[in-house]
Amino acid sequence: MMGRWRPAEKPGSPYITAEGASRLREEARYLWKTLRPEVVQALAAAAAEGDRSENAEYTYRKKQLGGIDRRLRYLGKRIDIMKIVDRPPADRSVIRFGAWVTLSVSSGDRMTYRIVGVDETDAGKGFISIDSPVALALLGKTVGESADVELPERLERFEIVEIRYGT
Repeated sequence: MMGRWRPAEKPGSPYITAEGASRLREEARYLWKTLRPEVVQALAAAAAEGDRSENAEYTYRKKQLGGIDRRLRYLGKRIDIMKIVDRPPADRSVIRFGAWVTLSVSSGDRMTYRIVGVDETDAGKGFISIDSPVALALLGKTVGESADVELPERLERFEIVEIRYGT
């Protein structure tokens, strides 16, 4: 019979943009100073209602508090190790952390991504993790070069069209 044990995942790289670091700190502050006290108060009120074994509100608030505490532990660990990258590299012609990269794919389509920290990824904004296969293939490359990336459905060649830094 297989157990539930899984090997620990390799921790993500510690790099983060100044904006990302600010968002993580703000989230931790909000959870600790605003949301957690509200949930603790609601939990105490639910506990005061008596029999906890059949008290749905009590069970819900306990789970909610556990989720908040887990997120706070995670944020605390990330904030302790994060390395804020708040300026572009000396050589802006090379793809490094924080770069906005415009790529051309074999279909002729163009896409733009920003290479950010693992806690900042957002597909809707085009933010990809520095630990992602695409970012790892692009790091160190310059305009005109290409990178082959093994995607789940195919091997894709990305040609680098533009590199820029800044928000």
